Amino acid sequence: MQSTVGILLALVSFITGHIMQIDIRINPEKYNLRSLDTSSLPTPVDAPEFDGFIQLSEVNMHYNVYGHGKQPLILIHGNGGTVKSLSEAARYLANDYTVYVTESRCHGQSSDPGVISYELMAKDTVEFAAALGIEKPIIMGHSDGAITALCIAADYPDFPAAIISCGANSKPSAFWPYFTAGVKLDNIFKNDKLNDMMLTQPDFTAEYLAKITCPTYIVCGDTIS
Repeated sequence: MQSTVGILLALVSFITGHIMQIDIRINPEKYNLRSLDTSSLPTPVDAPEFDGFIQLSEVNMHYNVYGHGKQPLILIHGNGGTVKSLSEAARYLANDYTVYVTESRCHGQSSDPGVISYELMAKDTVEFAAALGIEKPIIMGHSDGAITALCIAADYPDFPAAIISCGANSKPSAFWPYFTAGVKLDNIFKNDKLNDMMLTQPDFTAEYLAKITCPTYIVCGDTIS
């Protein structure tokens, strides 16, 4: 009986989540939590100045470049994202930075070497910077990209000038149960290694995070009602 109830709850969560995603796409104005006056912002650039690939040790990585600022800034998207996920931010940031928007392994047009982890994506980012001669970049990541940013700062402490981690979690158990149930149900149909990664990684300890020595800005949220 308990297993049946669990399956029903997961099914409801899965359906509700997808209905909400559709509603967000149709009525995005409903989900704006604040009104942003863009009049004081710089004019965003129209498009990336470069759209191409670079071959790393394990991945042929797709990336975009915006702007010509002195300080390099690398943007890392979330689970299932592409270079388009953070393109709007890149267009504005291009006024002050040289912005590199990477596409993680197993995502978008980047190649799929068959395995993925936050540590591997951190390694790819460091290799990407080395291949292009990028020194002391600021790393800004969203969701899975935020977790990758934390891995970069912990495992390669001399690499980033600073990191901005937006919406990371320290372990899957931090998720709300309905979200985990929805991902598990989705995985029944997809058998997706991106879902597997979310359900099993990361496992950050206080000792691991204490390895971070660069300036770090953490952006997080809470539920609203």
